[in-house]
Amino acid sequence: VQLQAFGGGLVQAGGSLRLSCVASGRAFSRHDMGWFRQAPGKERESVGAISWSGGSTYYADSVKDRFTISRDNAKNTVYLQMNGLKPEDTAVYYCAGKVTGHPEYDYWGQGTQVTVSS
Repeated sequence: VQLQAFGGGLVQAGGSLRLSCVASGRAFSRHDMGWFRQAPGKERESVGAISWSGGSTYYADSVKDRFTISRDNAKNTVYLQMNGLKPEDTAVYYCAGKVTGHPEYDYWGQGTQVTVSS
């Protein structure tokens, strides 16, 4: 599985962006998907995740109630809708996938830069 994330950009605080992550390869629908981010000088952190069916989601406390993860298995795509963006959300955002049941993520996409200006 290969992942490609896009949709980043520059936005003012309070604005919105939607990131997309398109997967190529087989069995995307059997993969749990996650979004991560890494700000300059900081460690990579989990933003959230979605189960293979879309029936279960998880969000980090820092983005809960502002970000929403969804997926369209027919399009091999997972989305990260980001509302109410804050300057501290500035980071490179990555999508990742893992076979359901695996403890670690197996596949990673290239990052997409999100910059939130104050």
